[in-house]
Amino acid sequence: MSKSQFKAHALELFRQIEASGETLVVTDHGRPALEVRPYRPIESRTADPLELLRGSVLHYGKPLDPIAEGDWEALA
Repeated sequence: MSKSQFKAHALELFRQIEASGETLVVTDHGRPALEVRPYRPIESRTADPLELLRGSVLHYGKPLDPIAEGDWEALA
């Protein structure tokens, strides 16, 4: 969203960001300039990084087995 659009709708956008928890990037001539996001207390920002990642890593039981080209999800 451009700075001029942001300026015209700032209060409405603040309410939407608070309600949704999403981040908004404000641009200046098409280039990212600002990021507006909900406030997070210091406790959540300094949490143990390993705890934040727990459960997010996929496990592959046979890492040395060959994989065919069709097995890569990124190629789909």
